[in-house]
This record gives sequence, C-alpha cells and structure tokens, in this order.
Amino acid sequence: MTESPESSDLVRLKVHGVVPDPNTDTQIVILRNAENSEILPIWVGGAEGNAIKFAMGGIAPPRPMSHDLIQSFTEHLAVKLSRVVITDVKNNTYYATIHLSVQGSEEEVDSRPSDAIALALRTNSPIYAKEEVLRQRGGGSLDAWLEKLQAKNSGKQEAPD
Repeated sequence: MTESPESSDLVRLKVHGVVPDPNTDTQIVILRNAENSEILPIWVGGAEGNAIKFAMGGIAPPRPMSHDLIQSFTEHLAVKLSRVVITDVKNNTYYATIHLSVQGSEEEVDSRPSDAIALALRTNSPIYAKEEVLRQRGGGSLDAWLEKLQAKNSGKQEAPD
C-alpha cells in the first residue's frame, strides 16, 4: 500500500544544498523542510552528488547521464514520477521509493535516495521523508554542525527557490 502525499507521517523536503564531506570522498545532500525546522543530511557518492548538483543547476551534459535517460524513458512511456519518499534508515543507510503513476495506477520502485532525489529534481517532483526517518537521523544540533560544515565548504551548491 502506498502513502498519500498528504499522509500525516510524511514531511515534504527540498534540497537545500550539496556539500563535500571534508573527511571522506563523499558529498552530503542537505534536505530541509519549508520552515527549516527539519534537516536531513544524506551522504552520497561523488558521482551521485554531481548528478544532483547538475539537476539543481539545470546543467545539461553533452550526453545524457543515467538519470537523464530514465527521465526520458518516463516521458516517452507516459509514466509520471509523482513523488519520492525517503522511507527508512538502517545502519546509517537510507532507503527510498520512487512513486510512479502509470495509466492511472500507482506503482512504487525501490531506489537509493541519491537516485530518487536526482530524478525528482529533473522531473520537478516532490521529495518526502517519513517522520520516523527524521527522528532516527541522529541526535545533537544539526544546525550547528551544518553551519560549521558550510563554513569549511565555501563552494557549496544550493538549490534555487
């Protein structure tokens, strides 16, 4: 059974930015709700982070990347990406689903959050996280951590409003 986007256990998020993790070879996708009261950082690989940055900046590579190819398939096959949902976190690994509308029926596809986010940005589809995922994201002050991280990374990429 799929959740309605209006479901009370889903929180709508937007990509606030993508910053490099100074301690690893990864990037961090920063998701926030409209009020900036909920923050969800998700670590992704370098290629995945770049795919998200390209989508945020409206950059079209000379040849289609995987996410561009998938977007093209959905358009040609009349499949609408209705939303993506960050559904779970286990052992510091996040899980997501892509919700597709296909000939009037709703289908769910398992996905890595980075791929789901990259596709959502390319199709202007909403991004949600389950409240339970936001509760599990860890303790401490994420705002203070983010400010410190962003101060170190002056080259961060933010999503346009």
